[in-house]
Amino acid sequence: MASTDDRFDQLVARLEPALAIVTTAIDGSRAGCLVGFHSRCGIEPPRYAIWISKANYTYRIGVFAERFAVHFLRPGDHDLAALFATTSGDDVDKFARCTWSAGLDDVPLLVRLPDRFVGRRVALLDAGPDHVCVVLEPEAVGDDADGDHADEDDAAGDDDRSGWLTTGDVQGLTPGHAANERHPPT
Repeated sequence: MASTDDRFDQLVARLEPALAIVTTAIDGSRAGCLVGFHSRCGIEPPRYAIWISKANYTYRIGVFAERFAVHFLRPGDHDLAALFATTSGDDVDKFARCTWSAGLDDVPLLVRLPDRFVGRRVALLDAGPDHVCVVLEPEAVGDDADGDHADEDDAAGDDDRSGWLTTGDVQGLTPGHAANERHPPT
């Protein structure tokens, strides 16, 4: 008989969550990683939660960062998903391998991924497992995330909710770090 953990893994695997690339920066250090654990977690006021693996370089930068960008991927963005999932900021400058611009607090904004927002960290929760939860307050959305604040008509954007890159689309990727690796906070 399968364990509760195995049955839980099988259950949630059927959800096919969309993927996102999270980027952040602090004191000239940039970091980013592919995340599958993320969700809206508040309506009034709006909040969004992202979970970052403690094994990632992004975690070690992110625990000190105030702002994060959350970029949503489309099926044609598999190459960016692979870059941010299979390489580690410990060894590779991911941002030298893609086009980006500096957003609020110099948070890297991936030019090819305009479906994004920048949020200010309002909470960080470490409940013990291999990921930490960062709760964000959205500050800028889409192309406005660079801080230029376009007018309301420009910010409305496209209402297309289909076509996100999902966990099922990246099954063959090998993470830059194993989930059981841990790095103590610096």
